[in-house]
Amino acid sequence: MLLVVTGLVTAGCAATGSTPTQEIRRTAAVHAASHHADEIATVSPTWIDGLRVVRPSGNDPTCPWSIAYPQVPGAEAFTAALRRMVEARRTDFLAQACDQADPELNLDFAFLVASGDVIGVRYTEWWLGGAGDGLSTTTRWYDAKTGTVLPATALVEPSSIGRLTADLDKALSRKEGFDAQALRAAMADSASRARYLDDLGFTAGGDLVVTFDQSVAGVAPAGQLQAVLPAAVARPLLSDLGRRVQRQVFEPTRRLDLDGRVSPTPTRPPAGPEEIADCHRVKCVALTFDDGPGPYTQTLLADLAAFRARATFYVVGQNVAMSPDVVRQTAEAGHELGNHSWSHRDLTRLTAAQVRDDLRRTDEAIRKAAGVTPNTVRPPYGAVSDVVRAQTPHPLVLWSVDTLDWKHRDAAQVTRAAVSGARPGAIILFHDIHPTTVAAIPRVLRTLSARGYHFVTVTQLRGEVSR
Repeated sequence: MLLVVTGLVTAGCAATGSTPTQEIRRTAAVHAASHHADEIATVSPTWIDGLRVVRPSGNDPTCPWSIAYPQVPGAEAFTAALRRMVEARRTDFLAQACDQADPELNLDFAFLVASGDVIGVRYTEWWLGGAGDGLSTTTRWYDAKTGTVLPATALVEPSSIGRLTADLDKALSRKEGFDAQALRAAMADSASRARYLDDLGFTAGGDLVVTFDQSVAGVAPAGQLQAVLPAAVARPLLSDLGRRVQRQVFEPTRRLDLDGRVSPTPTRPPAGPEEIADCHRVKCVALTFDDGPGPYTQTLLADLAAFRARATFYVVGQNVAMSPDVVRQTAEAGHELGNHSWSHRDLTRLTAAQVRDDLRRTDEAIRKAAGVTPNTVRPPYGAVSDVVRAQTPHPLVLWSVDTLDWKHRDAAQVTRAAVSGARPGAIILFHDIHPTTVAAIPRVLRTLSARGYHFVTVTQLRGEVSR
């Protein structure tokens, strides 16, 4: 039987990877989290050389948070602007919400376009607790022609604002809870538009989708309101940037043309872990790594291979989708892949349907990248409930040894925590998104090997998996 214990899960970061083709998918405007049915085109830009996703997470289960932003080589100004935006939201959340009941901050993003000379990112924010309680969305754009980061309003020609307002009024007029006066106030001047007209995107057919957060264009109970303007109606309203974005959504060039891109060559670790140990006869431990794949995962794979050690990687679905090569290499090296949710949300805050969808999407991303289905789930923050248990397609697995590597960014201290806590049958928690953790692993492997331990995956540890 697998040991399942409560504890503390933290941290986050992400990944590198590239594929030669662009995959375009249509998703619900706020994925499965919203009631809106209008679909916004998004892309999974796995073809961008050197793309990384940085995903830090909080370490206190009483006030969990997870934020993310992409690092796009050649678009450093865009990376910096997104980092400042999400870090500011985190700072506000920690100052305002942690003393409220059941707080949580989750900032997740999707690429709306990443081809030609434009990049668009759409953020979905769940802020629970305090004055910012609820769902909000926003988009940011990068124009490689000028090297500038721009708000959503940059997609619209300033001289077309009056006509846009009239078109939005018409499109929203049949929406329950719509308030025309509130819309006019939101569109009244450039300052108001910058604050409230902050989520513009396109459907795969080129229709313009404008999303207003709760209470901006309607009464609060109506939630977010969304207007869809047909492509032919929207086109005359668009700026030069807006037309280029619309064109790349409708007919992408399938490559991103940015100066200064880097093309790192992934290093494949040597293969050949040891034969699976009989853990009823010898001492075994399971080393587990959460929140990746990250920029140090391939180094970790090489270190594990040097000791012929197997491990279990609890990966975040969005990181998998953007770094499939690293995930495939992990599986090919003999390691186990586990489900650690799509974007590191606290699953206990979701509905049953949302939990199912979140874990399903992550399973599918892992299956697509590596050709394997996860055997187990590790819930973010170690947060479990009866609802989560009922909706989880695989056994839930936590840990028996927490190295606290998120807290102690010191390789020697991480080594001491892992070695001192090791017992036959132990499940040891690490995060491979920290360089200090990865630096500690060779000494952990060397020390425990000398003490007669064998390194196996979670499902190999007992020979069976059970809730």
